Amino acid sequence: MFFNSSCKNSSFSLIQNAAGLIIGLSFVAVISSCGGTNKPAAGAPPAQVLDYKVMELQPRQATLNVDYPASIQGQQNIEIRPKIDGYVEKIYVDEGAIVTKGQLLFKINAPQYEQDVRTAEAGIKTAEADLNLAQLQVNKVKPLVDKDIISPYELQSAQLTQQTKAAALAQAKAALANAKVNLNYTTIISPVNGVIGALPYKLGSLVTSSTTDPLTTVYNTANIYAYFALNEKQLLDFSRDSLNKTSFKAKLANLPAVSLILPDGTTYEHAGKVETVNGLINTATGAANVRADFVNPRGLIRSGSSAVVRIPNIVKSALLVPESATYELQDKRFVYVVDAQNKIKNVAIQVMDNTADLFYVVTQGLKAGDKIVLESSGNLQDGTVIKTNEVSAASVYGNLK
Repeated sequence: MFFNSSCKNSSFSLIQNAAGLIIGLSFVAVISSCGGTNKPAAGAPPAQVLDYKVMELQPRQATLNVDYPASIQGQQNIEIRPKIDGYVEKIYVDEGAIVTKGQLLFKINAPQYEQDVRTAEAGIKTAEADLNLAQLQVNKVKPLVDKDIISPYELQSAQLTQQTKAAALAQAKAALANAKVNLNYTTIISPVNGVIGALPYKLGSLVTSSTTDPLTTVYNTANIYAYFALNEKQLLDFSRDSLNKTSFKAKLANLPAVSLILPDGTTYEHAGKVETVNGLINTATGAANVRADFVNPRGLIRSGSSAVVRIPNIVKSALLVPESATYELQDKRFVYVVDAQNKIKNVAIQVMDNTADLFYVVTQGLKAGDKIVLESSGNLQDGTVIKTNEVSAASVYGNLK
């Protein structure tokens, strides 16, 4: 079979053209795929802009509460100790009992002191008889001396004997008084109103004036003292401010009333007052003790308990940021600030150590008029555009004073 040469040339040309077309289309497809990866496909929806609540910051007044752990002591903690040796005969109170001043607490069995009283009373009678006898002798000798029957020496001797017997009588009376005092020590009464502590000794226990443990302790808690500590920096700031404006004593008097937070988290019904600041700094702790006084009419607070002293500090112009609007990263605190184009910017802020309820007082990083995002998730990037939903400051701060 023979082919026409012109037909062969035509077929070869068609094959070449087809191959070229396929290669060209493939090249265009590759170029198209490389240059269009970042472009959305035609008709794709735009990226969603999220809605966030924002608030414009303006200075406002706030009360900052500074909390200090405190230990409670009663107005008086009086140890009841025996002054004589004897056995515990009776105990008239129980642990935790409320007692009044003069109430009987213990009876010590010490019969030797009763005997001492009887002996002293007998000694007084003997001394009185001796004094009367000496007085008779003086009365007898004096007329004889006046008549020069006997020497004046006899009268002087009788008078000196009378003085000796008078002194013996006074000594016997003192012995009786001392014996009665010792006898009175066998009954022990409460020196103040208060609450009875532990009773380490039971009936029949031998006690002495040198016994290590007291019979009990009476805690007078009509007023209670809450002791807390100020570190050196806090004490220095307080003292410097006092010296610049007024005396230290006047500064204490002008401090606002303080609150006592009980162990169950409730606030004690009576406000207290800071009365004293210890002038000596403890070298072991680097702090000075401060005492706040509270009344305790119902005896609710017991000596030895723990609590928290809360001292208010009124700041008249402060930028308050809700705690929930911040996030922490590498020991720094941040907020989201929204600019005029509704773009996000992460801003580091500095805040006071003490807080006003659930708000931070900003000292650096923000200014009045800045808008912040109230909902912090910690994942918004700088330059992110959001849709702002402005809320009023009143709805954010609520009843904050």
